[in-house]
Amino acid sequence: MDLDAYLARIGYAGTPRTDLETLRAVHRAHLLAIPYENLDVQLRRPGDVSVQHAFDKLVTQRRGGWCYEMNGLLGWALAEIGFKVTRMAGAVGRTERGEISHGNHLVLRVDLDRPYIADVGFGDGVLEPVALAVGPMTVAEYDFRLEKLDADWWRFHNHALGGAPYFDFTEAAASDTTLNTTCQWLRTSPDSIFTQFPIVQRHTPDGLVIILGRTLRRVRPGERTQALIESADAFVDILAREFGLDVPEMAALWPAICAKHEDLFGEKAN
Repeated sequence: MDLDAYLARIGYAGTPRTDLETLRAVHRAHLLAIPYENLDVQLRRPGDVSVQHAFDKLVTQRRGGWCYEMNGLLGWALAEIGFKVTRMAGAVGRTERGEISHGNHLVLRVDLDRPYIADVGFGDGVLEPVALAVGPMTVAEYDFRLEKLDADWWRFHNHALGGAPYFDFTEAAASDTTLNTTCQWLRTSPDSIFTQFPIVQRHTPDGLVIILGRTLRRVRPGERTQALIESADAFVDILAREFGLDVPEMAALWPAICAKHEDLFGEKAN
């Protein structure tokens, strides 16, 4: 694993330092360059929460990833630069799902003059890191909020047009064993949303572009539009053109993607 190779992958051309300016710039560059995606889960390929796996996939293979890979790679890179980084276990949908949600998200704490939350693994979340402090914040014209639930738990509230509305987390360092156990469940269980349909999300300079199943969605502050993807060829082309992902194998899953869409939303619903 090589820091220069990672910085080249995200298009960061400056000299990294352990300051807030670098943290913001690396976080933003990562999200603009590397998409969030669960395509390997759809293709039933193996994976884990190791940094080596994340580096090989996202840097060497120039793919995207989900939270364990995206934040795993960012956390490693920030530590290589010299930042103090803590990997924390998050819980998306903890109120609804209970204890089974613990560890279904990886989030980073970075300590500078004060603690910051760095999170490039929430798909349509914050473009830049935010201070770990109670209250609202606006990033790239989207409104977010951090809430302290009790002595242990925090809640991050996503913007109004986001997918998952929130995740909870504690400040304790995450157990890689716990993260990997949950990761494997999410990769394989028929009850996991990640095994149901493709999820691909990428930040752009003016918003977000998202694939959910066979739906292509574009999100800008205060505005969301979406349309059906009409064919396997169009799906593969969009992956390449909009997300920089060369995964032609996804065409073979097109009948299953359409069937799941019809099951959930009706044949023509978008």
